[in-house]
Amino acid sequence: MRERLCSKVGCAREAVTTMTYDYADQMAAVGPLGAGDDPHAHDLCAFHTERLSVPQGWVVFRHETLRA
Repeated sequence: MRERLCSKVGCAREAVTTMTYDYADQMAAVGPLGAGDDPHAHDLCAFHTERLSVPQGWVVFRHETLRA
């Protein structure tokens, strides 16, 4: 399987999460890597996942996976 890279311009780190957004509801969701075929989804590395910011008034939902 091909390594997926962060979608941020100039970033060559490995992606660890996928961010999707909904302009109509002013929300973004961050969770485990998605299937990769959604044009409104962006893969992010750990660095950019932690520093994610959205426009004022938007809500961010973070789906964390359980770790054993």
